[in-house]
Amino acid sequence: MAAVTIRITPEPFDTAAEIARLKQTPGAGAVVTFSGICRDEDGRLAALEIEHYPGMAESEVARIVEEAAACWPVSAVTVIHRVGVIPVGDDIVLVATASAHREAAFSAAEFLMDYLKTRAPFWKKEHPAAGGEETWVGSRETDDVRARRWQAGTPKG
Repeated sequence: MAAVTIRITPEPFDTAAEIARLKQTPGAGAVVTFSGICRDEDGRLAALEIEHYPGMAESEVARIVEEAAACWPVSAVTVIHRVGVIPVGDDIVLVATASAHREAAFSAAEFLMDYLKTRAPFWKKEHPAAGGEETWVGSRETDDVRARRWQAGTPKG
């Protein structure tokens, strides 16, 4: 079984430290990371608020990490997702995978990120920069299209 770290937290995280930790994993020849950052949406957004169902979110992320580890020979997986109000420019999510070879690390990271964007139990609300009404954000069709490619059966790496 791969070494797994899952954290859902309101606290900022240190991406470089997380990568350094994965590089120390026995057998790691590749570390692939995705870091999602709160963007300003062309000056329209001040912050993003992310809510989750405590306990359920961690269980669901753990379940999908197990699925990824069963499909690709990863030696370590880290998923960190922030919750609470996240200002523009701050990290929201980190998905990092370590494997002996890059193909497995890339595939597992992409699979995990597609899941987090479309099916993980997180809810997002935008806080506009100019004030005004906050709005809940739904999933994007492009994210759904990307996630559907895994539904035909998770490809083996």
